[in-house]
Amino acid sequence: MKKIIFTVSTILISAFTFAQDFQGMAVYESKTSTADFKSRMEENKDITPEMKKMIEERMKSVFEKTFFLNFDKSASIYKEEEKLEAPGTQGGGFRMMGSMMGGGGTHYKNIKEKTFAIDKEMMGKEFLIQDTLPNLKWKLSQETKQIGDYLCFKATTTQKATKSDFRNFRMRKSEENKEKKPTTDIMKEGELPKEIEVVAWYTPEIPVSTGPENYQGLPGLILEVNAGKTTILCSKVVMNVKDKKEIKAPSKGKVVTQKEYDEIVTKKMEEFREMNQGRGANGGMQIRIGG
Repeated sequence: MKKIIFTVSTILISAFTFAQDFQGMAVYESKTSTADFKSRMEENKDITPEMKKMIEERMKSVFEKTFFLNFDKSASIYKEEEKLEAPGTQGGGFRMMGSMMGGGGTHYKNIKEKTFAIDKEMMGKEFLIQDTLPNLKWKLSQETKQIGDYLCFKATTTQKATKSDFRNFRMRKSEENKEKKPTTDIMKEGELPKEIEVVAWYTPEIPVSTGPENYQGLPGLILEVNAGKTTILCSKVVMNVKDKKEIKAPSKGKVVTQKEYDEIVTKKMEEFREMNQGRGANGGMQIRIGG
């Protein structure tokens, strides 16, 4: 009897240890639609076919990215895949644009404590955004679909747009803009929505309440997110990875809240626009090739 009790206890302890040491990894492909920008380029007769091709190639590196999510039961780190920069994309303008399109830095979130931390670089300065996770009020659905080997369920919500995230930046379709000659002043001709509709697909087969970026709060790992113009789709999941990563919050940079960082980015964008005032035929903030 003593031997049986010892064996059962050992199994329970091993299971507990396994749960504590558990770690998984997921690969996500993020793609943001550029149809709005391409349409505006088509309207601008000053952009030659060669310039158009160059812009589209360089925008692809900004709007299409691969991310890795390392997670355990209570925390995760979401980070962009490190790639060798293509010639001509090393400029500060494209790095800044990449940051505003969801890339750059280490994105840490703690589900248990409901907090997140992101280190970001903005025009040569390092910032550490520390804040509470958004309270996403998900509406669960019985609608399902298969993503890879996993059965996923649909959930929807509405989230407030982050002013430093320009992935959902859109060109205005007012009559005033239609009457004017198209310019490269994207800040003047565009706007950010106040809210974004989000559709997520999660799998209860992986019972961790996390996902890419700040998406969380569902009864399973989020494998796909459709948020405005951006789709984030999981292409690979590895459970109980052998090469475990240290999941801890970044610590370098000037500490700011999300709201404070948004205000800094808005101010810097205005300064950048003013610096470029008059440089182009139409003035305003220009799309610079090569930074």
